[in-house]
Amino acid sequence: MFEFNQKNNSLLDDQLAESGLEMNLGPAAIGAIVGGAASLFGGISGSQQAAEQNSRAQANYEAQKRAAEKQAQQTNEYNARVFEADKENYRRQREYEWTTAIKQWQYNSEVQDYSYLQTAKQYLSSVENTQQQLTYNSVAAMEAQEQEQASLAEILNSAAFQQEGMLIESLQNEGRAALLQAGGSRAKAIQSTVAEQGRNAAILSASLLSAGRQSQRNMRDIEMGRYADDLQARNAMMIAPERLPDIPQPIKPPERVFVEPMEATAEYIPAPMQQNIFAPLVSGVGSAAQGLMAGYDPSTNKFFGK
Repeated sequence: MFEFNQKNNSLLDDQLAESGLEMNLGPAAIGAIVGGAASLFGGISGSQQAAEQNSRAQANYEAQKRAAEKQAQQTNEYNARVFEADKENYRRQREYEWTTAIKQWQYNSEVQDYSYLQTAKQYLSSVENTQQQLTYNSVAAMEAQEQEQASLAEILNSAAFQQEGMLIESLQNEGRAALLQAGGSRAKAIQSTVAEQGRNAAILSASLLSAGRQSQRNMRDIEMGRYADDLQARNAMMIAPERLPDIPQPIKPPERVFVEPMEATAEYIPAPMQQNIFAPLVSGVGSAAQGLMAGYDPSTNKFFGK
């Protein structure tokens, strides 16, 4: 509880007397003064508390701003490292793919050349085999023709011997017929000999004509057989290979366009609401003034007494 002592009261009376005011304090005046002092103290205390709260809010605000700026800086540094890593990885991958494409192109070209050479060798071997087969067919046909000609010659030689024998036999028969008695028996014998000789000659001539025609047919069959064998050999021969067009060289694709990451900015931190530090002080001063005025008598220019 706030208490006035007599010494303090006398000092206050002296000061009021010097100022033209006389102080005669009663309970009401003392209460008004005590209330005003309390209000003034409360205003000062409220102003100090508001200032402290404002200071803590401002410090918290500054700390949040620093944290947001640090976070933005770290994010930008990380995004920059990721961006550079992406470019480097793309460069390495592009170089690897290009090297692989060149090697694959070279390999495919070598395989194509090798396949063509192997096919060309097979074709040359096929041509050689065909030539050998045609030569064999020609030799076989010539031998068959020679055999056929030999057979026909044997037939002709046999016919010549047979004709010579028939002539001798005919002369012998004619001689025997001439030794017969004259008259009809002799004439009949000679006529019969001549008729038999003519019949045998006709048979021999017909046989020779048939053998010649058969020989001609055999010669044609030999030629046709040779033609068929040659045609089969040529059909079995490979078609001449053609070299394929060169495999086109690989082309580098367009380079990728990189877009730098957007720079991160600090998160917006709203400024703290500042409390008015003068409002509690003004309120305390006003309350103190009202309390003092409540204990002051304007008509007597003195505080209310006992």
